[in-house]
Amino acid sequence: MIIPVILFVYKRLDVLERTLACLQENRVRKLIVYSDGAKNEQDSPAVQAVRRYIEEIDWCEVELVVRPANFGLGRNILAGVSETLERFEAVLVWEDDLICVPGTYAYLCAALERYQNDLGVMSVTGWTNRHVTPSNVKGLPYFDGRSESLVWGTWRRAWQGMMGETALEKVEKMRQGGLDPSCYGGDLPAMAKCEVARNIWAVRFLYHHLASKGLCLRPPWSMVEHIGFDARATNANSNKIWFVNGELSPCPPIPDVWPEPVENPECSALWRKMCPRPWSDRFPRTVRIIKRVLKLVTASR
Repeated sequence: MIIPVILFVYKRLDVLERTLACLQENRVRKLIVYSDGAKNEQDSPAVQAVRRYIEEIDWCEVELVVRPANFGLGRNILAGVSETLERFEAVLVWEDDLICVPGTYAYLCAALERYQNDLGVMSVTGWTNRHVTPSNVKGLPYFDGRSESLVWGTWRRAWQGMMGETALEKVEKMRQGGLDPSCYGGDLPAMAKCEVARNIWAVRFLYHHLASKGLCLRPPWSMVEHIGFDARATNANSNKIWFVNGELSPCPPIPDVWPEPVENPECSALWRKMCPRPWSDRFPRTVRIIKRVLKLVTASR
């Protein structure tokens, strides 16, 4: 089974060069590159330079998809993954500022092949947050109910339903089913509210898992590093501490026997601890009282 890497690029040639170097080292066989259109004339030269660089790749099969207009990251990823999964059963997804250790591509391809027919498994990833790793994880991968957006893979069958509903609509489905939208972190409901305005995509994938009670396979330690922390980053720059994992360890060995698709029981509590609900959500009555008092004080001046 050929599992292509979908690579989303814009204008950052310097970080892209490092990303492509690691993909070459990982012996990726097929690249499908989505190049977003320039937001303005100022960005156009850098966008064109990136496209020329992609066209010069000779170490694997490459398809370059050029967006005629600026889609923005969220729309570009949603559309690009959907388009590619019409042709392939499974894909791996990279952004232009993500690097990985040797062996990552083979490891994730093996995981996609192993769990292709396990309907409860909806994605795999090469990234594990060191602050949210269960205590009993040793050298084997584990399952988490919260999905990931840093180097991840999925199947056509698991992606179905992603384009039909927004994150907020999936949140409502959870509530109707008696599930807490904050069960894997208090940051998720707030992200869902701003999905459309900020043109982000990952929160929809997160709630796609949660509403379906799907699982994400994570490695025992991260194989991926985020290198795009500068003013040109779309979303990551404000969350740098979240993404920093320290020096990467070598890729874990591909398991001889993969674990059964059962979620590690520590995951949801670890996410709630890492991402507690906002103070205003936990104490809404107190917040209302403070607002009233502040309004009266302001009116009396």
